[in-house]
Amino acid sequence: MNLSLNEVEVTAKKAARGAGYSWGLAEEAGKATRWLCAQGLDGCGILADLLSATDGQDLSQMSPTALDNEWTAASGQLCPLIAGASLSDHSAQISQSGLNLSSVLSPLFLIPFAARLNGQSIRVEWNGGSAVTDGGNLSLSLNGTPTASAATVHTTDQPVPLSVVHTRAEPSDQDWATLIQLTGRTYAPATEESRLLGAGSGLSDAD
Repeated sequence: MNLSLNEVEVTAKKAARGAGYSWGLAEEAGKATRWLCAQGLDGCGILADLLSATDGQDLSQMSPTALDNEWTAASGQLCPLIAGASLSDHSAQISQSGLNLSSVLSPLFLIPFAARLNGQSIRVEWNGGSAVTDGGNLSLSLNGTPTASAATVHTTDQPVPLSVVHTRAEPSDQDWATLIQLTGRTYAPATEESRLLGAGSGLSDAD
């Protein structure tokens, strides 16, 4: 498949909402997925894996329960969307001492949120990989497929080379089908009245 980033963002947003996230976090998911795809990463696949893991879970149990320099979750695993959306409120802390996160699902999803910490280059590290971003550019090192892992987020002086910006995404058929299936949950069930109106029943005042 070859899709525009606009289509990716809209579908990712609806899929996250269908998986149980609030509309606000779903919007964040759409933007983050788009950013990953623009950097040449498989944002749709990363999101599909995350939503498959969190679907049906109590997301409140996957939220940070402590916002000092060690973030944990009651379930034992942090959701990167929820944790990532909180990073901007703790940029000073990240600059001063860095931030440690307990086991994070799909740690690659932290990177788009780190990229939004304006004026700072941020390094995100997890077991098997690391990334440095200055907001628009990304330097990524991977050793295998990222899985749930402890992660750290901190500022860095490491230079970030210019990245190639991608304008299209190429998700796998399976990952895209997963996202489309989740978007279906955002549509209200049709009532008999709406079905008649939608079908254009052909009735008029003269009938």
